Amino acid sequence: MKKDIHGITVGQFFSTYGEKLKMELLTRRGMGQNRLIKEGSINRPALALTGFLKYFANKRIQVLGAAEMTYLKTLSPERSTLILREMARKQIPCLVLTRNYHAPQWMLAVAAQLGLPIFRTPMITMKYVNMATLCIDNEFAPTGIEHATTLDIKGVGVLLRGSSGIGKSECALALIQRGHSLVADDLTVVKLLDERELMATSRPLNRGWMECRGIGIINIADMFGIKSVRHEKRIDLVISLQEWTPQVQEERTGLEQAYYNILGIKVPYIELYVRPGRDMARLVEVAALVQALKHIGHDPAKEFNDRLIAYMAEQATPTPTPMLNLNPFAGGYPSHAINPYAPKN
Repeated sequence: MKKDIHGITVGQFFSTYGEKLKMELLTRRGMGQNRLIKEGSINRPALALTGFLKYFANKRIQVLGAAEMTYLKTLSPERSTLILREMARKQIPCLVLTRNYHAPQWMLAVAAQLGLPIFRTPMITMKYVNMATLCIDNEFAPTGIEHATTLDIKGVGVLLRGSSGIGKSECALALIQRGHSLVADDLTVVKLLDERELMATSRPLNRGWMECRGIGIINIADMFGIKSVRHEKRIDLVISLQEWTPQVQEERTGLEQAYYNILGIKVPYIELYVRPGRDMARLVEVAALVQALKHIGHDPAKEFNDRLIAYMAEQATPTPTPMLNLNPFAGGYPSHAINPYAPKN
């Protein structure tokens, strides 16, 4: 299931990331907090400050740094007021002044008149733009829901799928006991960051909690320590637990790589069949370690296949047997071996 983001309010952005970005509100509290940020990027309105608004990125957060503030000082207050009023009428979400710049009186007057929120931060402009871009990109990232349990196994993010009652939570619990970390139980929120990386997390309400059939709800952090819970993790591998039947064809070599599609991204995929006597937690752990080896360029299945092919090629090629020349006159034997009176070299 995919969720479309049409925008977040300035108030939501400030309450979520204001402390991280060291933002301070300069205008009246509550004013303009419902304005929408409609694009997941940051804009420095260089051309717009000259009055050129034809290609103005008005749907983004507007940042004024040292260059912009220095330029505004060269203009008269009347000209600056006119430019800012035109920008504000384009429904810009808010203004952010970096390097702790003080907002001039004419700027605060325009903001109060048009309901434009203004913030400031002590961060330098480039650092603020970079950090704010990451924050806003997280909000605008395509989001989906997977009915799966997600774990961090030795740095490998594993999405554990399977039908209800197959044993996902029991398998996850055994892995947590071995020192691995829980990201989300049964319901995983997945975000596509930068159109290339899938990040898994849980909903805040049930983060760190797990349902164990026959026991009930348990608190993972209380039982196994805070290190047993992770806030988020990149998805590197999807494992599906399946019911075993005599008719199933299980993978024996690992040479064929299957993939599972999440939000348009293909993730390596493995099916493991549940049957009596199999340690599913151990199998999931080994599968994660094999995936870690593949990440650094070591594919065990391919390496063994290459060794097997090389061995078969060696066995198929006969080794030539050297021929012994028994003709004493053709140099096969030294002359003194036939004629004892012949001089030795």
